[in-house]
Amino acid sequence: MTTPVSRGETPAPPERHPRLTVLSGPSGVGKSTVVAHLRSVHPEVWLSVSATTRRPRPGEQHGVHYFFVDDEEFDKLIANGELLEWAEFAGNRYGTPRRAVLDKLEAGEPVLLEIDLQGARLVRSSMPEAQLVFLAPPSWDELVRRLTGRGTEAPEVIERRLSAARTELAAEEEFDVTLVNTSVEDVAAELLALL
Repeated sequence: MTTPVSRGETPAPPERHPRLTVLSGPSGVGKSTVVAHLRSVHPEVWLSVSATTRRPRPGEQHGVHYFFVDDEEFDKLIANGELLEWAEFAGNRYGTPRRAVLDKLEAGEPVLLEIDLQGARLVRSSMPEAQLVFLAPPSWDELVRRLTGRGTEAPEVIERRLSAARTELAAEEEFDVTLVNTSVEDVAAELLALL
C-alpha cells in the first residue's frame, strides 16, 4: 500500500541503509593507493583496519594501516570469533575485526574493506548483502611491472604473488562491479559513488 501524497509535496526518498563495500583484486593492482587517495579527498569514508601477522613495511603504522599482531594473538582473535573473515596470503594471515564493522553499519555509516579474494568470498558468505568491487589492472604486463617495481619483496615472494594474481584475476566474475585502475583519481571517484 502506498502513502498518498498531496499536491505540492515530494514523497520522501526510500530509506537507504549503509552496506558493507569490499574492495578486492590481485596484489599490486593499487588497492591501497586508491583507498589512500579516496580517504585523502573524503576522510569521512571509514576504512576497516585489518589485523595481520605480516611485518610492517616502511612507513606503515600500527592501528592506522594494520593492527600488527603475532601468531598467538591472531589465533586468539580467531578462537574468540572476533574476525569477520580471515585468510592466509604469502605466508601471512590477515583478518577483519568484526565488532568495528558492525558498529559502524549499525550507526548508519558505510564501511569499506580492502581485502584479498579469499577474504571477499568469506564476507560474501557471511554477509550476502555486501557489495563486492573488483579492482582490475589495465593489463597483465602492468600488474607484473607494479609487483616487481616495489622492491620490497624477495623474488620467491613476487613469484607467489604473480601466481596468486592469475587465480585472483580469474575470479573477477564473482564480484558485483569491476573497476579498472587506469587512473587512481578516476577509480577513487567511481568507488566513492558506489559507497
